[in-house]
Amino acid sequence: LLQNAELGLDLMVIMEEYLTKLAETMDVNFRLFITALPDAAFPLGLLQMSTKVTNEPPAGLKAGVLKSFSTIVDQDRLERVDTGAVQWRQLLFALCFLHSVVQERRKFGPLGWCIPYEFNAGDLSACILFLEKHLYNGSISWPTFQYMVSEAQYGGKITDTLDRRLLKTYVNVWLNPGTCADGFSFNPKHALQKISDNFVYRVQSFDQIGLYQTYIKGFPEVDSPEIFGLHPNADLTFRVKEVTALFNTLGDTQPKGGGSSGDGPSREDIVIEKADEMLEKMPEQYNEEDYKAKIQKLGGLSVPLNIFLYQEIQRLQAVLFKVINMLQQTKLAINGEVVMTEDLQSLINSIFEAKVPKMWLHTVAGDEFSWLIISLGNWNTSLIARDDQMRGWLTGGRPNVYWLTGFFNPQGMLTAMKQEVCRKHLKEQASKRIDSKDPRDSWALDDIMYHTEVQHTEKVDHVKNQPSEGCYIHGLSLEGCAWSRDGQVLLESEPKTLFVALPILLVTANNKVVEMESRKGVFGAHGPYDCPCYKYRTRTDRFYIFSVTLKCTAEKNPAFWTLRGAALLCNID
Repeated sequence: LLQNAELGLDLMVIMEEYLTKLAETMDVNFRLFITALPDAAFPLGLLQMSTKVTNEPPAGLKAGVLKSFSTIVDQDRLERVDTGAVQWRQLLFALCFLHSVVQERRKFGPLGWCIPYEFNAGDLSACILFLEKHLYNGSISWPTFQYMVSEAQYGGKITDTLDRRLLKTYVNVWLNPGTCADGFSFNPKHALQKISDNFVYRVQSFDQIGLYQTYIKGFPEVDSPEIFGLHPNADLTFRVKEVTALFNTLGDTQPKGGGSSGDGPSREDIVIEKADEMLEKMPEQYNEEDYKAKIQKLGGLSVPLNIFLYQEIQRLQAVLFKVINMLQQTKLAINGEVVMTEDLQSLINSIFEAKVPKMWLHTVAGDEFSWLIISLGNWNTSLIARDDQMRGWLTGGRPNVYWLTGFFNPQGMLTAMKQEVCRKHLKEQASKRIDSKDPRDSWALDDIMYHTEVQHTEKVDHVKNQPSEGCYIHGLSLEGCAWSRDGQVLLESEPKTLFVALPILLVTANNKVVEMESRKGVFGAHGPYDCPCYKYRTRTDRFYIFSVTLKCTAEKNPAFWTLRGAALLCNID
């Protein structure tokens, strides 16, 4: 038995050859078991000569809950708790339903979970065992029960802060005293689309395992995204994700031979034509002495935002240099004037397929080199737009509205803005000789937080001046929700509309104590929805920028939008 073979791929390559030689002399009853997680580098030959067995959770709520009531919950388990037996069976069903929901939500990609965690039957068994022991000791303590499920059992696998918030929301909404009340169901109060057969997912308290299984077999075959707390558009997101993966696989398996099959242009001719087109539109490279002098006129490198501008131009220049140099080398290699290297051949394949070459996206170490856009046309358009913003800032001063998407390090831009706000207030306090010990008067970086306000306009041209503090930003898109410009609150998305542009956003800094006090008056008792903002659709800590406070109604409160997976994105490609 060889376990975790994905950690020893070099051994697996040798194992393929070794087993081929050993097959001549080995006993007919000999069997070698190998366990491994999926890995693209796993030897294909070894897979082909093996009998493959996979262990995956069943697809769909119906299959998932039914499996739980077939392999984990039996008649003996239903009868283990005498005192509060009805509550025990109700919570048992709720736990199994929750388990299937958190597993099935992974199919929606980042809209479901930022990171697709491998929740398994062990997590459910641990929660059931805790609940059983807990009820033996008397009445249930709901905070304890919720903590053990959301923080200890399932939460022990979660590494992302916003994923933890999502799981805690599920537990608070579905595992509370109301779960055991008559008429409780997992259906949304006001469904946007009709659930198949008008089925109602109710918490049951049958005393026979067969009755549970019969009830579960009556679940709809197709799960509505609203049962997971998501918008019906999430199903479209899932379908697009599946089709995109299919076409990417088909594209990767296509032959990549050279030459042409008829009178049309050859593969190399197409690449040269595209390279000439890109080089013609390519912005001029930056001269370090020139942009240093221009930054000095803007106030020098003692100004935080000027430091940020300097660093952004350095990174943009590195991209320009690499792209221009590789395009020129590719043309020479096709004409036979320089040696055709592996990198140049890969670049030719990518340009022909209208994809961005990997060496333009990542460094050799795997770090982000430019911006992660798959389509070559969109990537090139973004390059030109980023250059326009940088050159406009250099020559004409700070823009009234910043295009946040056009920065390599948007977090750095917002941090520099916070530093300038702090320095301004500290300078005012010094001029007035204010030396207060009140925490409300503290303007140290550790004592401030972001303050955001959505404006009424979406057009950059309508903003004629910069704000007195902070900055205006644009280019953000909402996923999982929409925005009402009249009511200034979050709304449901329109059918088949996956992304909605957010109006121009004011971002500034405020004292933490003052900000938290003001939110109570502005957003009401339920508070605002802390909407995470990411650079890309991949929602991980690596691409997290900051959180924007968005107003919501008491009916559709922050917990509602948390389950919706609502977020702001800089890039939607």
